[in-house]
Amino acid sequence: MSWEIKLKERVAEVEAVIQKYLPEETGYQKTVLEAMNYSVLAGGKRLRPMLMEETYRLFGGNSKIVEPFMAAIEMIHTYSLVHDDLPSMDNDEYRRGRKTTHVVYGEGMAILAGDGLLNYAFETALKAFDMEPANPAIGKAMQVLAKKAGVYGMIGGQTADIQAEDMDQSKVTNELLLFIHENKTAALIQSSMMIGAILAGASAEAVAAVEKIAYNVGIAFQIQDDILDITSSLEVLGKMTGSDEKNNKVTYVTLNGMEKSKEDVEKLSKEAIDLLDSFENKNEFLNQLIEELITREK
Repeated sequence: MSWEIKLKERVAEVEAVIQKYLPEETGYQKTVLEAMNYSVLAGGKRLRPMLMEETYRLFGGNSKIVEPFMAAIEMIHTYSLVHDDLPSMDNDEYRRGRKTTHVVYGEGMAILAGDGLLNYAFETALKAFDMEPANPAIGKAMQVLAKKAGVYGMIGGQTADIQAEDMDQSKVTNELLLFIHENKTAALIQSSMMIGAILAGASAEAVAAVEKIAYNVGIAFQIQDDILDITSSLEVLGKMTGSDEKNNKVTYVTLNGMEKSKEDVEKLSKEAIDLLDSFENKNEFLNQLIEELITREK
């Protein structure tokens, strides 16, 4: 079976899990529920829930306990995109090949849809207790989910990113940029893979190693995103390109150059795969998924 077919099947499986946990569009709050579902169902690679499930499998997990967390991480990721696209942020009109939520539903409703997805993500993850009320791993997974999405994770990275846009470009250092990438992008990838390992019963040492793998994946993923913002197009990427330049934004590419950026993507990818290969258990699909996502063209 080809990689494309395997990936398509896995995406379909993840999609089914996510849809199972989406809210029903009823009641006086129907519009915000529609906007939430519109945002989540816009498509995408479903990278984070897939990484979570494959890491869960890597460490021997074989129950449905991971599913509410898979849906929750995609809801959190989607809420961040909805808010990131707002006029007060990146002011993007396209996401995943179609109109962004604020363009379709208005800015106010898009803000509420993002808020709704964040709150609903935790409602959804907590449903894991209905499956296994006495499982202590669920509480540990919730801690990771909350921290990596918050001010010491994604929101912290977004804060530094916004402030960096208003700084003198000469003061945006590699250290600051890596902080932004680690928190704004890598944090949710770390959350995904760490939760998969925790729910499968992996040791603390293994979870720490997974966190490092996910850091490399996240940084490389973001550098590749910066590269694609320069080299790709709306038709290929599914969103407007050149937005970084339009917003006068310093990126890894503008700071380090295209050649070094590509070299660092390759280096980070190799380190992640080597560390993944050090585990006794193997998941070849997870290895290939990481390689393909880091070096993606869209």
